[in-house]
Amino acid sequence: MFSDAPLIPWLRPLLEEVPGVALLDAHTHIGQNDPDGYRCASSELLGALEAVDARAFVFPMHEPDGYPPANDMVLAEAEAADGRLFAFCRLDPADSPSAEARRCVRAGARGIKLHPRAEGFNLDHPALEDVYALADEEHLPILCHAGRGIPALGRHAVEVCGRYPGLRLILAHAGISDLGWIWREVPSHPNLFFDTAWWSPTDIQALFALVAPGQILMASDAPYATPAFGATMDLRHALQVGLDADALRSVLGGQALRLIERETPLDLGPPPGPVSVSRDPLLERVYSFLMVSVGQMFHGIDPQETLALARLACNVGDDAPQGPVCEAVLALLDAREAYDRGSDGRPEHFAPGIHLIVLAAAVARTPDVRLPDRSSFLAESSGNAEEQGRP
Repeated sequence: MFSDAPLIPWLRPLLEEVPGVALLDAHTHIGQNDPDGYRCASSELLGALEAVDARAFVFPMHEPDGYPPANDMVLAEAEAADGRLFAFCRLDPADSPSAEARRCVRAGARGIKLHPRAEGFNLDHPALEDVYALADEEHLPILCHAGRGIPALGRHAVEVCGRYPGLRLILAHAGISDLGWIWREVPSHPNLFFDTAWWSPTDIQALFALVAPGQILMASDAPYATPAFGATMDLRHALQVGLDADALRSVLGGQALRLIERETPLDLGPPPGPVSVSRDPLLERVYSFLMVSVGQMFHGIDPQETLALARLACNVGDDAPQGPVCEAVLALLDAREAYDRGSDGRPEHFAPGIHLIVLAAAVARTPDVRLPDRSSFLAESSGNAEEQGRP
């Protein structure tokens, strides 16, 4: 897992906007066998959670040899975590999913994880009907991968929510596989939720603008990101679109806690709508160069030229209203230059420090949201580059 120490100065002032918040990350993994090269021990996850005083839903990473032993591992780690972790069992529809779900729920699992991409299935798989019936009866949350690498699954998701009103279906990764239309279905499906475990500021801000806040759950996808990253991104975008403190407390953990306690979800009112989304033309130039850079970094390219263009786009003039935002973006670009690859924690085929460039893009898209004090940020990020550790 990458070091999120440089993110902490960006998160602290945002948390001050939400008194009484209790962070609960709705999407984290532990495991050592995922073919994609990522690894995460419970000690690493707990360290990242403790850094921001958060709790989390946790489930196994991809296990090509099956999930019962991995589910038992997650249950044991959650039991030993003194309330900081809530175990979800991961199911493969091809391997007795109903029996495994019932076994794990009896052992203390608080929800279920499905991953159509890894296990190669759709939500209409016949073996999942008994799983849905169990979740309906017990009011269990089911978290389902709904990001890249899969065909659209939204129609089946809506059908499942309609047939089983007692279950709570959470579409992970902002539901990007179907977000273009499924947001219209949300008001008539109060048991359909979305987590925010995704990196694109455009997608996350669209989610906050179009989906009711009571149906959005803060998430990081650790170890692919960290709780500090997830909370920082959510706060910036939610504040930009105008969510109030009650809605923010729900998004950042309150509603997730209600789901695992099998309580009735709270209705926090309608979404703010698309008019809440900011598009400043000069900051949009900065944003576009940063997002091109992110795409290159995902393919292991050091985006020197496009980041140089982003720096030039930040040259808006000393008296420009966009000046403070551009200064903050430049500070994050400087932090990325000082970032040590040894603290990145990602497989070698990624360029290091992607999270800092994604945050810079988020800052460009959230010009009305509070920025950290630049002098303290630079002091902390400089120290963190040397320590390569957590605060």
